Amino acid sequence: MTNHLPAVVIDNGTGYTKFGYSGNNDPQFIIPTSIAVRDSVGQAGSARGQTVTGNLASKRGIEDLDFFIGDEAVANAKTYSVHNPVRHGQVENWDLMEKFHQACLFQYLRCEPEDHHFLLTEPPLNAPENREYTAEIMFESFGVKGLYIAVQAVLALAASWTSGKGDQTLTGTVIDSGDGVTHVIPVAEGYVIGSSIKHIPIAGRDITYFVQQLLRERENSIPPEETMEVARRIKEMYSYVCPDIVREFRKYDVDPATWFKRHEFVHSVTKKPYHVDIGFERFLGPEIFFNPEIASSDFLTPLPEVVDGVIQSCPIDTRRGLYKNIVLSGGSTMYKDFGKRLQRDIKRFTDDRLRASETLAQHNLKMANSQDQVKAGQLEVKVVSHKKQRYAVWFGGSLLADTAEFYNCCHTKAQYEEYGPSIARYNKVFGSML
Repeated sequence: MTNHLPAVVIDNGTGYTKFGYSGNNDPQFIIPTSIAVRDSVGQAGSARGQTVTGNLASKRGIEDLDFFIGDEAVANAKTYSVHNPVRHGQVENWDLMEKFHQACLFQYLRCEPEDHHFLLTEPPLNAPENREYTAEIMFESFGVKGLYIAVQAVLALAASWTSGKGDQTLTGTVIDSGDGVTHVIPVAEGYVIGSSIKHIPIAGRDITYFVQQLLRERENSIPPEETMEVARRIKEMYSYVCPDIVREFRKYDVDPATWFKRHEFVHSVTKKPYHVDIGFERFLGPEIFFNPEIASSDFLTPLPEVVDGVIQSCPIDTRRGLYKNIVLSGGSTMYKDFGKRLQRDIKRFTDDRLRASETLAQHNLKMANSQDQVKAGQLEVKVVSHKKQRYAVWFGGSLLADTAEFYNCCHTKAQYEEYGPSIARYNKVFGSML
């Protein structure tokens, strides 16, 4: 095999973008997927987010360089207009996305894109046109050597191989929950079963809003402008999933000294410290995955029921493999005991179904005056948690882009110039990586 420079792996999420070089265990950079640009005077600027023609930057011809991304974008929110080019996992503004990638490559990674192959990720059921836009930007604007667009769920499955709990297989059900959206995606032999994918409108941001709402009702010591940040910190530092919500409330009532926590925060402007007592928010935040009605009446189906329904809607010969390898991915699956509760609840659904089918079979045999006994085989349900769970998609991309097979699966610049962007509509699926 020809020696290649390490591939660049970019995972654009709704909340954060993770990017770095293949072969590494962690992304080199994790930054908010935000870009700050100057809007035109009097809100008359172009949709491309550039400065007005009369602006000094435009006269110099450097308006395209007048923007910030990531944490710098958030820091410049008062003088620039901050945009999020990705919403619910899908790219909404391609001009801003191109600028964002430009800064990622030249300002952060400091690499020459012409020398590298690239692995980019896409959400499930991504429109083929979006893949074409991506190929256009990467080949035309950046002149990359090769491009592979991978489905996030397949990469998350590959990342779970590090857990040591299952086989190195590309069959399983991926629960990918980030900041903006949660997907339940069944994958059989590396191919996504598109007709069975479900989207759940509950993710990290919704949990933050719910914790913020609970704090507003109970805690008066928090400055109003700080409630969002306090809610986010509580969610990330103190939250966990409880086995039974009623029993958990009782524990807090009986022994508040053990379960209530006190955290000291510092005001971002005045720098004065203030204390916040943290109570029921600890378990009520993540509970909206299992009892969504406590936060909103818009969506009422618990996550375990959604997962069970997704697997039941798949072809019957794939279901055992899908139950046996339920893989967690994304920051919103990182709560303590999240996997344990999910496994228990899904197991209840499968056990109830097996018992019902046994009863029905016995009834039919009795009607036929048969003495045979029917005993259904047990169904294994396994939820896989692992150390790389938070950045599972990026890590899976790093793992696969570090193999010799990756370079054979990439679309090359020569192919793009010969056939055009339509080549990106199809990506070879990695075979056995063992």
